[in-house]
Amino acid sequence: MLRTQFEEELNKLHNQFYSMGTQVSAQLNKAVRAFVSHDRELAEDVITSDEMINQLETKLETKSLEMIALQQPVSGDLRTIITVLKASSDLERMGDHVTSIAKAAINLKGEERIHEVEEDISLLGEKVKAVVDASLNAYIQGNDKRAREIADQYQTVKNVSGEIQEKILDAMKENTETITTGKDYLMTLVFLERITGYAVNLCEWIVYLKSGNIVEL
Repeated sequence: MLRTQFEEELNKLHNQFYSMGTQVSAQLNKAVRAFVSHDRELAEDVITSDEMINQLETKLETKSLEMIALQQPVSGDLRTIITVLKASSDLERMGDHVTSIAKAAINLKGEERIHEVEEDISLLGEKVKAVVDASLNAYIQGNDKRAREIADQYQTVKNVSGEIQEKILDAMKENTETITTGKDYLMTLVFLERITGYAVNLCEWIVYLKSGNIVEL
């Protein structure tokens, strides 16, 4: 394969990865909306879309391995392919947690609600989506400095999640009818934290892509 053709294949790989990331981000937005509005139809749409995300990951994995086997890339090119191979797995896991939020939304239908907590979860969901989007933009720009800055936001998400958790536990103590709802609220906080964690993983792969060093942010 000529160098120009190989570069075209690398660009396609980049674009397909970014497209997968934007799909995950869009589904996250839908899942949180479904959760706070108890929208079963929207939640089911998110669950159905998970298979599409899984298929995208499989395509990226297959193409990455094919390029490694057939082209035997070295140095920066190899790092690019490895980054896509590894980071697409992180995106797929994000998608799994997004689906879990959608399933929790279905469980909430008809249960006692804690409106203040749902407003807080909605805001946290927006924050997590912003972290995911920022990490994707840092990837497409190859901006490892920005990636390090984004990774620092994980602690902020954890702190906000902890504050919401306290509200949930207090509400469950005051009104036992919110116990079932509270459990799904608490699990959704866990899912949002984990999604943020995978966004941080993506930031780590951006640093690897630029420097060749595997770091923990």
